[in-house]
Amino acid sequence: MNQSLALVTGGAHRLGKAFALTLARMGYSIALHYRHSVMEAEETAKEIRALGVDCLPIRADLTVSEKVDFLFGMLDELHAPLKVLVNSAALMPVGNPRELELRDWDSALDLNLRAPFLLAQQAAKRMTAGGLIVNISDIGAQKAWSRYPSYAVSKAGLESLTKLLARALAPTIRVNAIAPGLVLPSDVVTREQWNQLVEKLPLKRAATLDEITSALEFLIHNEYITGQTIVVDGGYSLI
Repeated sequence: MNQSLALVTGGAHRLGKAFALTLARMGYSIALHYRHSVMEAEETAKEIRALGVDCLPIRADLTVSEKVDFLFGMLDELHAPLKVLVNSAALMPVGNPRELELRDWDSALDLNLRAPFLLAQQAAKRMTAGGLIVNISDIGAQKAWSRYPSYAVSKAGLESLTKLLARALAPTIRVNAIAPGLVLPSDVVTREQWNQLVEKLPLKRAATLDEITSALEFLIHNEYITGQTIVVDGGYSLI
């Protein structure tokens, strides 16, 4: 690989895939992280290569610090400058605070908050001037989602981490976050529940993938933004 490199975690499907394809269209070589989604990662890698850029799928459990080291060891073998890190991998356990099991609390905090911290540490060792880290938060960081306590807390923590890293890594590396609202239905809500949520939005529709990924393009092009969370939620934060 000789192009500038972008690492996207959770890049095999859903929003992570959309971010990876967006970066590929912008000319970045892609390091495509995944854990369980083997077939999806292979398909996404094919789509990326069809755009004329290199793609290396890397399987790793980001909740294990040694696996994060392994991932970056793989990147070092590419001999390409790491310019962008998108922390998109996440878990969303279901369970109210009275009943949520400790393992579900830990799993969300480990992947959604601890892993981005470890990834940022490793990326900072490799990025030169102009590097960009983008953490994918959620409008839930601003909400008291009692059905998803570990997820909401982890995303709120991620937005705080974004500010801390932005200050610590400046001026060499910028660190920002994107907080989407309703984009893609998940397995934890029914179609009826999803439609009810969408109907409550001021804009009365879910976001398109392009409307979310354009925020990443904006953060890449505008080099005077750091420590910010870009909210793309169709007005969800207003309700």
